[in-house]
Amino acid sequence: MKILIVDDDPRLRELLRIALERDGHVTLQAADGATALTHAAREAPDLIVLDVGLPEMDGFEVCRRIRARSEVPILFLTARDDEIDRILGLELGADDYVTKPFSPREVVARVRAILKRTGGQGAGTLLRHGRLALDLRARSCQLDGSEVALTATEFQLLGQLMADPARLHARGTLSAVLYGRAAVSERTLDSHLRNLRRKLSDAGCDGAVESVHGQGIRLGPCA
Repeated sequence: MKILIVDDDPRLRELLRIALERDGHVTLQAADGATALTHAAREAPDLIVLDVGLPEMDGFEVCRRIRARSEVPILFLTARDDEIDRILGLELGADDYVTKPFSPREVVARVRAILKRTGGQGAGTLLRHGRLALDLRARSCQLDGSEVALTATEFQLLGQLMADPARLHARGTLSAVLYGRAAVSERTLDSHLRNLRRKLSDAGCDGAVESVHGQGIRLGPCA
């Protein structure tokens, strides 16, 4: 897989390059937001590792601009030990985050998890629920035949719900499916659920994802 590493610290970029290439990936590097946007447009990476604290154009703005034209998976790196910044990053369309200082092995593990989610859940499988259709091979979500743009994590989350639409899914089970053994806060899952609800609602399907207090998450009728 081709991975774009975006950070203004050359030593950190080199550590990540070594770790990711040892894991079998091809890497590109950018030290600032403008270069990152150029690489993202020209090289079509499979995933972007993106530092929040970039000079001139921060990682949030880079993410906004990339999301305006692409759903490429994005893993944020942040030195800010602040939950608001983390959730803001996820609401912008990032798929996960890692807080500095971190082990390069942790980043590799998060990258593997995201790419596994991005790869889909089965060959040629089509899921339907009311007006919703999810093509797992093409990674396409449609409502009444119109495309709904989802991030890799949102797509995986909706796929889990649509695979068994009558089931009440425990929050812990959904987190385990999305992140494996990686420890994530409940707010991370909440952020992805909120984004998914908003996108489906904007497309014309209100109440497509329901939360049952103290029990879990399930699909609404979307009729």
